[in-house]
Amino acid sequence: MHPNALLEMSCELLRAVLKLDAPADSVVSAFFRQHKGLGQRERHALAETTYAVLRRRPLWQHLAQSGRGPTERRLAILAWQGNDTFLRGALTPQEQEWLAQVQALDQSGLPPKLRHNLPDWLAAPLLERLGEDQFWALAAAMNEPAPLDLRVNSLKNKREEALAVLATANISAEATPYSPLGIRIPGKPALNKLELFTGGGVEVQDEGSQLLALMLDAKRSEMVVDFCAGAGGKTLALGDSMRNTGRLYAFDVSGHRLAALKPRLARSGLSNVYPTQIAHERDERIKRLTGKIDRVLVDAPCSGLGTLRRNPDLKWRQSPQAIAELQVKQAAILASAARMLKPGGRLVYATCSLLNAENEEIAQQFEAAHPQFAKLDAAEVLAKAHVARADELVENGYLRLWPHRHHTDGFFAAVWEKR
Repeated sequence: MHPNALLEMSCELLRAVLKLDAPADSVVSAFFRQHKGLGQRERHALAETTYAVLRRRPLWQHLAQSGRGPTERRLAILAWQGNDTFLRGALTPQEQEWLAQVQALDQSGLPPKLRHNLPDWLAAPLLERLGEDQFWALAAAMNEPAPLDLRVNSLKNKREEALAVLATANISAEATPYSPLGIRIPGKPALNKLELFTGGGVEVQDEGSQLLALMLDAKRSEMVVDFCAGAGGKTLALGDSMRNTGRLYAFDVSGHRLAALKPRLARSGLSNVYPTQIAHERDERIKRLTGKIDRVLVDAPCSGLGTLRRNPDLKWRQSPQAIAELQVKQAAILASAARMLKPGGRLVYATCSLLNAENEEIAQQFEAAHPQFAKLDAAEVLAKAHVARADELVENGYLRLWPHRHHTDGFFAAVWEKR
């Protein structure tokens, strides 16, 4: 494809994504479905350029003011993630001169907003929580793409075996530092051709998400509920932990998300999972299980702000008002899920948010209103689940994962036992 044609395509994709009226990943997928003739390298350049613009949108918009031509074209040129020589082939002499001038600027003197690239409502609580140095380390980590993490399906193979298979396929990989089941791969190699992946030997799952499933510590022959199962990454991990015995209910309000779990379930070899669509957290199906369940995982609907390395559009699509609405939902879901537990049962509340408002505040409200639930120390729970260096992962007895410290997505989890 001619360089200019690809750059124009990048502008078209950016115009669609920057409306911010739908998740960026779904807009990018729809765009690629429309343009089936694009090669792997072209898709990579288009997708990564789009995400690079979203990560540093305020900076690029500020720098783009000085150029000429359509704004999207200037943004795409500044954030281009493809081959540099290829890009130069698409630029006019004036554009080349402009780009060289912009690249020569010292960005260290720019205002903080153009260096951290976070909206004010999000930057303020994070700065207060973390302090100056940690805040800037987090902001830098959030603007880098995430690696690819896999969870080994222990029903099918061991981590050492999976690493050996990847090495044979010339895919560089290493064991994750905390999860005993995790593998980390830099970059984005095509795994969907590998028998290890198609045969269900590994699943794509962030190391932080693996730790949430390990905290529930689901055992053989138990009755377990994954309350907000979504596309089921944690459901599969729980089924593995139960050694494919007992009953594992995967509840979700979205039939579409549960449908996405079906092919993953088939690959995994699990037969103890019961995907169930519910209308809301007070659904009759949930009431029927009151007091009958051994363990419940509540991976609550949240802002998703811990996943900004993968979903940078969220920081522009979320708002303080949306967070306030989510808090009401989180509290209601947690209270409803708690009713299903037997005495002695374990409850885990988790989010992929960085904000106290969705995390500690919800957990502490729940504790105050439900004295029969005793908080367990997350470090002890993780250590029992063979998680390495568990103390590094815990603040005030809660699991607290940060992209800049732990190289995972941002996660929170609280764990309680019903007295």
